[in-house]
Amino acid sequence: MRRTPIVLALLGALAVSGCSSSGGQSAQSAPAASSAAAPAAASASFAVITHAGAGDSFWDVVKNGAEAAGKQYGVKVTYQGDGDPAKQSQLIDQAVSEKVDGIVVSMANPDALKEAIGKAVAAKIPVVTINSGADSSKAFGAITHVGQSEDVAGRGAGEQLKAAGVTKLLCVIHEAGNVGLDQRCKGAEQTLGGTVERLQVDVSNLADVTSKVTAKLQSDKQVNGVLALNPAVAIAARDAIKDSGSPAKLATFDLSGDVVSAIKDGEILFAVDQQQYLQGYLPITFLNLYKNNLNTVGGGLPVNTGPGFVTKDNAEQVAKLAEAGTR
Repeated sequence: MRRTPIVLALLGALAVSGCSSSGGQSAQSAPAASSAAAPAAASASFAVITHAGAGDSFWDVVKNGAEAAGKQYGVKVTYQGDGDPAKQSQLIDQAVSEKVDGIVVSMANPDALKEAIGKAVAAKIPVVTINSGADSSKAFGAITHVGQSEDVAGRGAGEQLKAAGVTKLLCVIHEAGNVGLDQRCKGAEQTLGGTVERLQVDVSNLADVTSKVTAKLQSDKQVNGVLALNPAVAIAARDAIKDSGSPAKLATFDLSGDVVSAIKDGEILFAVDQQQYLQGYLPITFLNLYKNNLNTVGGGLPVNTGPGFVTKDNAEQVAKLAEAGTR
């Protein structure tokens, strides 16, 4: 998906404001807001509700981005997550009942969240969707979607794996029913030019992930590539490749400190980076702009945060940022 001129203009405006009002703010700090995005009233509150359970390092970075934006704009930001779509819907309903000024929600299972999001829209609470469910975002009434195109990211991963000589790929799906994960596997299948086989695992049981991937690699010697769709699963898959003695090459989606270290050590070829810090930071920025200036961003198209690729060439630089909790 291409970036729209309004997004480029917004990012430019944020960058200029960061230079003029930060008082020597470092280049790695979040940009300060433009005059149109001046801090909202202290009573303004935004709820971030994701499909992640506790302890997921990927979503910790999303939370960091949202909270950083909240501090910058002087607004209250609450973060909650639950992998059960029914419970996630209840969290959305709760935010609506609390009359928050805006809701940020990830939609791994869009159909299950449709009714709850519809209630928020009916209550005239602006909604920004993030990470997954981009295809349903506009139809559900969200003012914009922030994330990466999973199809495009998957195709990029498939291209790189093909170039590395992978001909039969194991695509490890760690959340049942997550439409974005299936899109990643389909994208890789489109460009690999070989066979892609899916393996369902449970991200909450990483020891079992290692066991299942090990068993698959031992039983099917033709598998010479593994694509993880989560950083914790990537490390479990790395251990499986070692345990099985397989020569399979490993790549993953998303980052963690362990993944970056594994890339530097040559254990993982690359990570597809959707820059999840932006998936927390930008929605709070957009909701603040909407509240204060009725701005909408994207022109009906998603605002893309990726994909980028972290390889051995740039892993050292990214590692320093990951330590700060922004990558």
